[in-house]
Amino acid sequence: MDRRELLKMVAALTGGVVIGANSFLTGCNTEDKTGTSLTFSENDIAFLDEVADTILPTTKTPGAKAAKVGQFMTVMVNDCYEEKNQKIFHEGMGKLDDASKKKFSNAFMKITPQERHDLLVQVDQETKDYQKKKAEFDKIQNEKEISEKSAGNTEFKKEDYPPHYFVMMKQLTLLGYFTSEIGATQALRYVAVPGKYEGCIPYKKGDRAWA
Repeated sequence: MDRRELLKMVAALTGGVVIGANSFLTGCNTEDKTGTSLTFSENDIAFLDEVADTILPTTKTPGAKAAKVGQFMTVMVNDCYEEKNQKIFHEGMGKLDDASKKKFSNAFMKITPQERHDLLVQVDQETKDYQKKKAEFDKIQNEKEISEKSAGNTEFKKEDYPPHYFVMMKQLTLLGYFTSEIGATQALRYVAVPGKYEGCIPYKKGDRAWA
């Protein structure tokens, strides 16, 4: 599975364009980005590992934490996100912790795996509602842009409806996991050295996709 196919899969699963996708495809070139004072601590990485592992837990194959997805997230946010999205992501970690305290009277890192699951299910539903509003807003802005430019207004700029922080976390969890060695060789089927080309091979329901 190449990067473009993976991005299409992640976009379909998360209901929106993958944030930082262009940078991801071009190797996350940071030359044009200005410096940011936002950094991740070891505690932040541990927090993100637990978020990712709640999204993709260990089953018959190792989960996201085993694939060190938390570390992957921090690299992607720093190297592939614009500063405004970096800020949303960092603030989102705090919002998720606040949601945990509100729902379970305890920080995310101190609640049980089942409570983490229940919390992320709730946040995910809120995210879906947010995504619907964002899609409607973006559609109106796109139509307005076409209309304005047709009328000769080349200075028109679309208003921005920021992405939801949990969309970022879900997208980076999927990207990090399925580009990791564990994800590619254990969650997906993998052939290290390709053999002859086979245009059609048998498929049984439940078979893993190919890496």
